[in-house]
Amino acid sequence: MADPAGNGAPSRPPAARALLAQGALLLDFDGTLVDIAPRPDLVQVPPGLIDTLVSLRDALGGALAIVSGRPITEIDAFLAPLGGAVAGEHGAVIRAGTGPVAERATLPEVPLAWRERANILARSIRGVVVEQKSAGIALHYRLAPEAGPCLLALLEECVALSHEFEILPASAAWELRPRSVDKGIAVQHLMARPPFQGRVPLFIGDDVTDEAGMAAARALGGEGLFVPAVFGDAAGVRAWLAGLAAQPPE
Repeated sequence: MADPAGNGAPSRPPAARALLAQGALLLDFDGTLVDIAPRPDLVQVPPGLIDTLVSLRDALGGALAIVSGRPITEIDAFLAPLGGAVAGEHGAVIRAGTGPVAERATLPEVPLAWRERANILARSIRGVVVEQKSAGIALHYRLAPEAGPCLLALLEECVALSHEFEILPASAAWELRPRSVDKGIAVQHLMARPPFQGRVPLFIGDDVTDEAGMAAARALGGEGLFVPAVFGDAAGVRAWLAGLAAQPPE
């Protein structure tokens, strides 16, 4: 499967020594670090992953970030005690360092009426899951694949009322978010701040919402890798990360 944002990009990760010496790792979560689950709350973090991420964070001088559509609180809960840099909700909220402080972008608020319409529709279709975020809504239909078109129709009716929001396809989901935020902006924000500043970014992601992150990493002189094309699946990413973490220090 080709990288949808590839544009002739490399089909394999950079050399381990160069990455550890001067790189920064920016990693999507669902479908990249962990396998996709039937529901977002059912994701399982495989044994050893957190230890691998901690080792890499330390080897990179802290320049490892999770860049996810999920809220930061969820990422912290799944990956504790990793902590560190996280961009949540596609960059709507960003914690660049190791402390508790996160920067929240000034974004348009999702109307309460939209949230309630999503909840009402989800309650009427068995298997549909609504993920309410501070800056958007995700409608998951993995357990009800036939519901995809009607969920999309609902969100299209909503965004037709405001030019400030857009709809993105995700893995068996539709996501509504402000137009002024994406993972590319999150990458730029992180790379402009310590401990990422001055390093070369490597962004790894698995779906459409990650394309902006890959493009931003390339624009900054780094690389963006699409999981299916380069690693096969999340298990392949985890194996590569574990190998990277096992590299002896120089």
